[in-house]
Amino acid sequence: MASVGNISRRGLLGSAVAVAAAAATGVTGAGSARAATQGAQGAQGGHASGGVTPLWREFAATPFTHAQVPFIGRAGYRGGSDLPRQRKAVANVLHYGAEPDGSADAAPAINRAIAAAGERGGGTVLIPAGTYRVDDIIRIGHSNVVVRGAGSGRTKLYATRNLTELIGGYGSRYGGDKSSWSWAGGLIWLCPEERWTSLTDAIKAKAWPFEGWTGNKRDEWQTLTTVAPAHRGDRSITVESTKRLKRGGLVLLRLVDDADHTLLEHMAGGGPGPESYYWDDKTKLTSYVPYEWPVRITAVHGHKVTLERPLPLDVRPEWDPRLTTLVTPLTGSGIEGLTLEAVETPQSQHLLDKGYNGVAFQCAYDCWADDITVRHVDNGFGLIGASACTLRRTRVEGRGSHHPYYCREGSHDNLIEDFAIAQRTVPAPAGTQLHGINVEGLSSYNVWSRGEMEMGTFDSHRGMPFANVRTDITVNNNGRHGGDASAGPLFGARFTHWNIRVTNGRAGLMRIDGLAPYSATVGVSEVTEFDQIDVPDFTGDLHTRLEAYGTPEAVWPPNLHDAQRALVR
Repeated sequence: MASVGNISRRGLLGSAVAVAAAAATGVTGAGSARAATQGAQGAQGGHASGGVTPLWREFAATPFTHAQVPFIGRAGYRGGSDLPRQRKAVANVLHYGAEPDGSADAAPAINRAIAAAGERGGGTVLIPAGTYRVDDIIRIGHSNVVVRGAGSGRTKLYATRNLTELIGGYGSRYGGDKSSWSWAGGLIWLCPEERWTSLTDAIKAKAWPFEGWTGNKRDEWQTLTTVAPAHRGDRSITVESTKRLKRGGLVLLRLVDDADHTLLEHMAGGGPGPESYYWDDKTKLTSYVPYEWPVRITAVHGHKVTLERPLPLDVRPEWDPRLTTLVTPLTGSGIEGLTLEAVETPQSQHLLDKGYNGVAFQCAYDCWADDITVRHVDNGFGLIGASACTLRRTRVEGRGSHHPYYCREGSHDNLIEDFAIAQRTVPAPAGTQLHGINVEGLSSYNVWSRGEMEMGTFDSHRGMPFANVRTDITVNNNGRHGGDASAGPLFGARFTHWNIRVTNGRAGLMRIDGLAPYSATVGVSEVTEFDQIDVPDFTGDLHTRLEAYGTPEAVWPPNLHDAQRALVR
């Protein structure tokens, strides 16, 4: 092994991990130096609490192809880059007529300022300190537009109406009397202008749409090129033609399942369990296929194309792999430094939400939220067909939410870090439901990192999400997960829970070594079952890993995402 001075490559990695963790927690100076020293010692087996977790050693040797732990080191905005610094202000909502004293509806002025910035090609829209009454949706529909308040403690938008009032009732495409506002849309809604219009027109016409990257009927795409076989973890792929591809372009990798459901089996890790599972009656799950993964191209050379992130799955001929177009995405846009407070109303009965929803990202790529609080909402922060977005320093508080955070409809590679769910301020009405940090609908490679959850749970809402990570989170596990039986398995392969501190000792999707195939449960507090007891969806050996059970304080590295970022820098 190559070394520099007396420190091996492994020691340097340990130092990098420790420095990343120290930076994330604000430890500097001597504290940072101590962390770096401990990191180097831990990487060589000398850490005081037992050394580097064995699973991390394995992962670091094969980071892109490990059997149980996914590579999520490039999750979030621009492959895990820092959020952009302040951009030039091109509009101030006060100049468009907004009143900061809550005396009049400021939504028209705010939306005019946002539209003006979009028409100029982007820029920052300022919402100075104050309280702004908003009687309509705040829409960010142009790329490179940033809406910035004076801070979540200084700028408040007070929302008086819900999405049912503003757009209309939104039924479910799967039937029944459910309200899709229980899992879609936001009173601040980041979505490309044309896509937002097509979605809301369909809702008004009661033609309940698909919500993702290829339109209401999933047919708004064209083939750019076909793709040769490749393996999960590859960064470069071979394509038939590069005529319609360019560096920096955003494309969809599209994989279609075959009659034997071998793509779904692959997402579940393969082997006898997934092969014996009965997929055909899981109609909600099969509606999520084709699997559509948006990714940016970083280089084109001959027939070789290099991608921003490693392939999430194998690429096999039987799945008709191709790169395709997608709807015009929203990119480079963000919302920062404000609180959205909805008028306080009782929480609705389960699945009948009216749509007092917080911030929604839809068909958004490389977008972000930073220092945002939502209060008294039905649903807090939503990722709907959204990828490569970062939600940083976000918080859900107030009277209690159905989904404080939700991630669905094929959302991939998102990063939610430094997040909080506060204890509800009023008791939950009868017939309501609390989930927590939700993921479903074949969503993959998403990360929840450094969280404080005073209520809620880790809600894998069926729809077989796979390769997602929850790390360095404290949770009072008092919520319940959901999911329709027709949505299939709770988990696909490579789900990882890493350093999870469960304050009330309740199980329920915390320890997943008996549930999720090819998964890792590392440093989870000791938990016991309660009345919602789950059984594995797949038979036979799940090929799972359990380490440091009952001792989250012993896990090193303590944050899997920070460690992976340090590994690839």
